Amino acid sequence: MEDKEQMTKRKVQIIAPAYYARKEVQEAIFNFCKYRETVPRYLEGFGKRPDVLDYPSDVMSLVKKGATSFHCSEEIWSDPLKINVDMTPESYNEIRTGWDFLIDIDSKFLDYSKIAAQVLIQALESHGVKNIGIKFSGSKGFHIIIPFKSFPEELYGEKTKDKFPEWPRAIAGYLKEITKEKVNERIIGLTGKEKLKEKGELVERICCAVCKNEIIPREEDLFECTNPRCGDKLYFKKNRRKEPRCPNCNFNMNLIRTEKRYFCETCKKYKAHTKEDKELIKRVIPLNEQKNYETPQEQTTKSQEDSVDLVLVAPRHLFRAPYSLHEKTALVSCVLNKDELASFQLTDADPLKIKIRNYNPEVKKEEAKNLLLQAIDWAKKKTPQEEKKKYGGATLDLKGLKITEDMFPDVIKKILVGKRQDGRKRALSILISFYTSLEMPKDYIEEKIYEWNKKNKPLKDGYVRSQIEWGVKHKRLPPNYDKPIYREIVPEGFDIAGLKNPINYTIREAMRAKGREDNKKQKS
Repeated sequence: MEDKEQMTKRKVQIIAPAYYARKEVQEAIFNFCKYRETVPRYLEGFGKRPDVLDYPSDVMSLVKKGATSFHCSEEIWSDPLKINVDMTPESYNEIRTGWDFLIDIDSKFLDYSKIAAQVLIQALESHGVKNIGIKFSGSKGFHIIIPFKSFPEELYGEKTKDKFPEWPRAIAGYLKEITKEKVNERIIGLTGKEKLKEKGELVERICCAVCKNEIIPREEDLFECTNPRCGDKLYFKKNRRKEPRCPNCNFNMNLIRTEKRYFCETCKKYKAHTKEDKELIKRVIPLNEQKNYETPQEQTTKSQEDSVDLVLVAPRHLFRAPYSLHEKTALVSCVLNKDELASFQLTDADPLKIKIRNYNPEVKKEEAKNLLLQAIDWAKKKTPQEEKKKYGGATLDLKGLKITEDMFPDVIKKILVGKRQDGRKRALSILISFYTSLEMPKDYIEEKIYEWNKKNKPLKDGYVRSQIEWGVKHKRLPPNYDKPIYREIVPEGFDIAGLKNPINYTIREAMRAKGREDNKKQKS
């Protein structure tokens, strides 16, 4: 006997040909998906990417081949078929002409999704955004869209079309922050805390009193000094290789227990949650600052957390096109207006009942400018940005040392010359490990690596980009000079200057340069 999901899939297969045969449905899907990457979904999975719809009749042609739904991109392209996985962000910007901002409300419960949608629409209207598109997702959620034409073409000297996904993510985070209290309040008021707990909908979060970010606990070991005159208690990272010694009296310390501690990654401070933390903060933190170290416990709902899906705001992410069927429900992702939202029922998305409307409404120019400005400002405050380093050549600070390219060892200089067809991947690995070991910023590394790659028979940009990403996250020293990898990629002799590793040479040269500079200052 077939389970419910299989029965629904069979139902969609039966419904699809008759439903998509309607000219108005084909035109609604085609008109919205123009200049977007558009991919059909079959029961066994998605079709090839990239793909587009050239004509409204393409919808029916794909349905005859087994397509049951259509999914499109938030990003708008001059030619979606030019997209490929090896493109750099700059290459994407060249063919991207804009992006729509999309809010994906995805609760397990339709009533909670409606609450979240209503609150978010009110928030948008309070920022001057009146013209939005609303559609049912096809399951239990909603998609709210702000067309790209609502945003200014440029802001702060940057083209808005090139700020994907940074600016849409800022908007999503900002909206989630300013609506969460009201969404929680209405959901809890509708159902009650006890019933929400039973449903597994109520979530308790520990938050920072300063930045309001959630604090994820991490386990640490609490040790006590064995010296009876000292008896100090200190926390250390879990699973230390050696038993710690007391920093005050140098006696051995004994493990008392392992505890969950709360450290705010944004504020870079431990927060008072354990008994020892609270006692310590009372002893060493001034009274007027102690409130900044509190860890308030908040109650929120899962539906509120799912009210704005940040994952959806990502390069080449697809969402269900308007008037596309949903495989799990056999319902239509139909367009609504805000007045219909409160009374909407699943039966309103029946393929036999739906009316065709435009999901991409007419908008006023720059009506979403204030929203974008507020979101960017919020994002800057939420995640303090480090001051960007300016390179002006290739001079970088490394703990007081100035590193310039003339300080690089011969082997690195010879690799940077390029003009190679073989050994490119090995050379790339050495360069990335060399740059990351010197703590060079990611944007500097990317610039230098892409310059080097163009000098050779180029490696694919996608491969280079993935290697840089991995290297930045997993820093490691380049191989020692005794490894055969150097002989393979630099066959000529090179000066290792009695050192084991190219990093040692560079640091030594930088220290010598610093010494010469210090001597000059002393003499003057």
